[in-house]
Amino acid sequence: MLEDLKNILNIQELDMKMIRLMRVKKERVKELQQIEDLRRELNSQISDKEKEIEDLGKSIQTLEQKIHDINMKIKKLEGQQSQIKKADEFNALTQEMTQAERERIAVEQKVSDLVDKRVAEEEMLTRIKESLKGSTENSLALEKEIADSVQLINDEGSSLEIERAKLTRSANPDVLQIYERLLRNKKDRVVVPIENRTCSGCHIVLTAQHENLVRKGTNLVFCEHCSRIHYWQETEALEGSAGATKRRRRRAAS
Repeated sequence: MLEDLKNILNIQELDMKMIRLMRVKKERVKELQQIEDLRRELNSQISDKEKEIEDLGKSIQTLEQKIHDINMKIKKLEGQQSQIKKADEFNALTQEMTQAERERIAVEQKVSDLVDKRVAEEEMLTRIKESLKGSTENSLALEKEIADSVQLINDEGSSLEIERAKLTRSANPDVLQIYERLLRNKKDRVVVPIENRTCSGCHIVLTAQHENLVRKGTNLVFCEHCSRIHYWQETEALEGSAGATKRRRRRAAS
């Protein structure tokens, strides 16, 4: 059983490396996504702004045509007025012309307001385009650096998978199955040593009876609190495993 755990410990070290790599990769891919989201948002703003400017242009054209029609109406009324002899008819045409003049002034004010708004929107569009251009230029180097980083992670991950596959071929299939089920649930170390009669996974104190069972090393012993697999860190049969090597280094440093 101890030899089986030694193999699993070595597999676990590879899995921890892969988990760390995947976390780094996830963060790097997230950075890329944020860059793409920003670019997509700016392009969407440009599209919306161009549509808004186009609609303003159509509204201005419609109102300018209306001004033209009012001017033609006023000109026609002026022609009619020049031929009128009666005062009441003359006054009626004058009143109608005055009303048309007021309408023209109101429409001209609307056109002026729309033109001002279009100018403001065009300036905003220019700023958004400049922002998109600057963002694109600034992000090119970052995107390449992220892409290269992700490629390195993929290459390292492939190497780890090959090394892991070699180890799993000599692993006890039953123990490996239990280990992999625990790993899927916790995404962290699931084969851990007892330190000062405490589970180094969940850090809860264990019983003396539990510690004795782990010391014997004849069967798999699971933590009563977190279900991790326990082993005795001073066991000679586990010397040379990746986990044991790291612990020796920590003890030497302390």
